[in-house]
Amino acid sequence: MSEAAASHATDRRDLTAAQRNAVAELLRVSPVADELGRRFAAAGHELHLVGGSVRDALLGRLGEDLDFCTDAHPDQTLDIVRGWAEAIWETGREFGTIGCQRGGLRLEITTFRAESYDQVSRNPVVAYGTSLAEDLRRRDFTVNAMAVSVPEHRFTDPYGGLADLAAKIVRTPGTPAESFGDDPLRMLRAARFAAQLRFAVHPDVRAAMTRMATDLDRITAERIRDEFTKLLCGADPIAGLRLLVDTGLAERFLPELTGLKLEIDEHAQHKDVYEHTLTVVSNAVSYEEDGPDFVLRMAALMHDVGKPATKAIGPDGRVSFHHHEVVGARLTKVRMKALRYPKDVTAKVTTLVGLHLRFYGYGRGEWTDSAVRRYVTDAGDLLPRLHKLTRSDCTTRNRRKAAQLAADYDALEERIARIAAEEDLARVRPDLDGNAIMELLGVPPGPVVGRAWKHLKDLRLERGPLDRDTAEAELLRWARDEGIRD
Repeated sequence: MSEAAASHATDRRDLTAAQRNAVAELLRVSPVADELGRRFAAAGHELHLVGGSVRDALLGRLGEDLDFCTDAHPDQTLDIVRGWAEAIWETGREFGTIGCQRGGLRLEITTFRAESYDQVSRNPVVAYGTSLAEDLRRRDFTVNAMAVSVPEHRFTDPYGGLADLAAKIVRTPGTPAESFGDDPLRMLRAARFAAQLRFAVHPDVRAAMTRMATDLDRITAERIRDEFTKLLCGADPIAGLRLLVDTGLAERFLPELTGLKLEIDEHAQHKDVYEHTLTVVSNAVSYEEDGPDFVLRMAALMHDVGKPATKAIGPDGRVSFHHHEVVGARLTKVRMKALRYPKDVTAKVTTLVGLHLRFYGYGRGEWTDSAVRRYVTDAGDLLPRLHKLTRSDCTTRNRRKAAQLAADYDALEERIARIAAEEDLARVRPDLDGNAIMELLGVPPGPVVGRAWKHLKDLRLERGPLDRDTAEAELLRWARDEGIRD
């Protein structure tokens, strides 16, 4: 289909619902977009709203970030936007992109591209294209291969993106093998679209993902991390996760997830640990209050990854996974480090994985106030997430057992609230600070002070607040036992 045949002026008489959404969204941004389009036209260049911006406009959810493509090269784009844009940035210049801001909108303008991989390198090789048709063909999926010219508002859809959008299906403009050969990350992006937009993946695309999964090894960990994070934070992460496992993509960067399919949960013989894990992720999503929480979702996904390494069968034939939370926390840390997640994010997720099993046993009446204090202190500011993760982990189909677990956790939360009100658990500190320790023991700053501080904190967690005289007596007793004082 030629570009001329594919382009047509919007006719209000036969607009689909998606097209009506697009008109409304485009009218909202037209004052800025059309003004910019006129500047490019005056300079002898084309400008088109393109890709995700057109897709989102059709879905009625266009945001404040707009993507454009043009035949102008970056230097020419800079000349056009200077004096008009309120701010300009060139961070994407090496990829042909110039960014600017105007009227509360963030605009990214990219030169027509013929981007591809050389089948060996881990980064794209960018070459400028010469036409809109060429640019649209190199895009990942048909729903992202649509354009609207500005200021004329001609709609271009050479690959049936509008029909695929209506059918909620992920398909590639050319053959899937050609698209994924250019950029293997697109396979992961297809799974992300399944999670974010609740789209189905075309059978041909799915088959290519399975056949070409090993090509993902050519992609940098950072790019994989970013796509996976978007997938896990999608509206339906379960659909995306299943697709990753079923196509073999998960094996390339998150093999722990695939490994869960082999394990049986000792607490629920009717389902494997993999299915249990997906249910826990789904439960965690239902507990979110302010949008997607990556830390909570990732902890839910990884909470049982230590089970394959800790599986044991007892004399009675029952399967157990003792200390799988400890092993799981270690595996989670290693995996997230390999994916280049920030250290603070990794620390939060691994802490939750390590603590997720702590609650079990509370309902048997074994917990003292000291145990509750340690639970709260070890969780720190992650306590609200730990509450959600622990509740999410209850997936038993036994209604009586599920009700008992929920009641037990309700009781624990009430007990935490009571003790917190009495003792300010959020700021548990020893009853003597470092200065008081040094003065009482007659020691300078150093390791002894740290050891003494830790002893007093453990004492505080065990017995609750101590008065000054008791704290000092306990410190002196500890110092004598340690041979620090006679």
